[in-house]
Amino acid sequence: MRVIIIGCGRMGSGLAQTLTLRGHSVTVVDKDPAALERLGPSFKGRTVVGIGFDRDVLVQAGIERADGLAAVTSSDEANVVAARMASQVFRVPKVVARLYDPRKAEIYNRLGLQTINTTSWGINRIADLLCYSQFEPILSLGGQVDLIEVQIPMLLAGRTVNELTVPGEVMVVAISRGGQTFLCTLGTVFQEGDIAYLAVLPTAGERLKALLAMA
Repeated sequence: MRVIIIGCGRMGSGLAQTLTLRGHSVTVVDKDPAALERLGPSFKGRTVVGIGFDRDVLVQAGIERADGLAAVTSSDEANVVAARMASQVFRVPKVVARLYDPRKAEIYNRLGLQTINTTSWGINRIADLLCYSQFEPILSLGGQVDLIEVQIPMLLAGRTVNELTVPGEVMVVAISRGGQTFLCTLGTVFQEGDIAYLAVLPTAGERLKALLAMA
């Protein structure tokens, strides 16, 4: 992908490095040349000095051929203007704007502009961790399938994923172990301390509880 990042603060520089490491072509735009130094000498992408919502600057950054744009400056207004220009004028397929004010994010989401509010995300994630419920879905996929995070019981350690699988109802899709998350197979053996991510039908909650209770 060819991606343009507007803003080279902590998020912008981190995003640029991550996308570059994943093999994408990245151009970073910032009005402050000093900010671009955060990228370091090893950065393989391009940099452009200028205002991120200026048409000529965006053209210089290659927006006419861009596959995606992320506006992550410290200004909500600048991010929105850059994102709307990218999506409506240049028809960039994937556009995301970071907004600090959650009220603005809701408004622009209704207008079809994809936004991310790091403050709201952080608040909700901390609340989830504090109020963790063993069987509370962390994601609902179309209302038909729930993704559930489950702490594997100690007595299930040494047993296989197959023993926690009910075809068509409960499926273990990934395991987090020692800070690393990986996809699993039916033969993967659980270890003590594992956190499993399960795809579960909403109607199979009691079945899952029974399986864990028997562990």
